[in-house]
Amino acid sequence: MHYDVIIAGGSYAGMSAALQLARARRKVLVIDAGQRRNRFAASAHGFLGQDGRAPGDIADDARRQLLAYPTVEWVSATASKASQEAGGFLVESHDGQRYSTQRLLLASGVIDELPDVEGLAQRWGKSVFHCPYCHGYELEQGPIGVLATSPMSLHHALMLPDWGPTTFFTNGVFEPDLEQQDSLARRGVTLVPERVERIEGDRADVVLADGRVIAIDGLFVLPRIQVAGSLAASLGCAFEDGPLGAFIQADPMTRATSVPGVFVCGDAAMPFGSVALAVGDGVRAGSGVHRSLIFDAH
Repeated sequence: MHYDVIIAGGSYAGMSAALQLARARRKVLVIDAGQRRNRFAASAHGFLGQDGRAPGDIADDARRQLLAYPTVEWVSATASKASQEAGGFLVESHDGQRYSTQRLLLASGVIDELPDVEGLAQRWGKSVFHCPYCHGYELEQGPIGVLATSPMSLHHALMLPDWGPTTFFTNGVFEPDLEQQDSLARRGVTLVPERVERIEGDRADVVLADGRVIAIDGLFVLPRIQVAGSLAASLGCAFEDGPLGAFIQADPMTRATSVPGVFVCGDAAMPFGSVALAVGDGVRAGSGVHRSLIFDAH
């Protein structure tokens, strides 16, 4: 089967892009394995019209609306390989199925690489978060922690006092200089340099190497990110270094990558991400792909 566009990844950005293409009556295939980045969170926030809803419910509604368009098809799989062929691309899923397309849109998202601290991963999305705009309000101005992963964590620590009294656990990763210490003090941030032993309790209490326990309602951490899947690298797409890891380089308007005919949207194409940003980026990418089908010779 030959398609106008194959979208590798059917989370918020991928579905948003597919919707633009469906409304342009283009034949679209979405290949998705169901691994949304925010699958660990009970609710999504900061997304206008959907605030407080379960992320899975938002995604399920979006998929139902998308599949109501007759030119859209969905395959529950992982797009594992892609290669260029005359007039477009050949995409292969992990189960060996092959699909042909004029344009390829990468919306695979990213993988969060959390620090190796006991008790952190099982609280990810529940009481350990990365985005204060997404989860800070629900902490009701209770005690907040920031666990350093890089110098970027200073920015995190300076932001979070707007959501509650903040403790910055530098954990041997980052040592603020005098000017940075002054900035933290002006924001009322408590600086804790001792190594973090583990996270425990019903919320995210921080146990230090010296045995102290600091009660925290929510802990914020900036994980390193890695673009999910190998399609972009295997096709030769250029990457750009961001503060938390490399992401796929793309034109700011069309979301075209460095490889003609390949586009990208969502967290894989941005240094920072949220549901709202992903949906907006999908709109840009979907319309960019559509215009390329009309105006570009490739």
